[in-house]
Amino acid sequence: MLWLKAFHVTAMVTWFAGLFYLPRLFVYHADTTDEPGLARFEIMERRLLILMTIGATATAVFGLALIVAAPGYLSMNWLRVKLGLVALLFVYHYQCRTHVREFAARRNARSSKWFRMFNELPSVLLIAIVILAIVKPF
Repeated sequence: MLWLKAFHVTAMVTWFAGLFYLPRLFVYHADTTDEPGLARFEIMERRLLILMTIGATATAVFGLALIVAAPGYLSMNWLRVKLGLVALLFVYHYQCRTHVREFAARRNARSSKWFRMFNELPSVLLIAIVILAIVKPF
């Protein structure tokens, strides 16, 4: 069980690195106008999305393995809330994918200011998820 937790946390850190950095790339990309800069951001965003998706997938796989190993945890409210927040992270991840595609098609309609705000959501979710997993407040 401890090995599963270790791999789950490692995958989660990888995923969150992408969740924090990809929207920051969007901030800079939204302000870029030169062709070489636009092309550079498109490549960086696409590659980071791939790595981020690997981290998200591994996080989910190891998380499910933990639940299979200890199904009794599903009766605990803190885990149910945590899983709901993780579901929101997957929605956010999918939205990042949508933005990568919009930038690649040169159809981004959002400002860098909007992306600065968008960039804050994973931080809030991370704090809540860590508190739930460590403190188990209910």
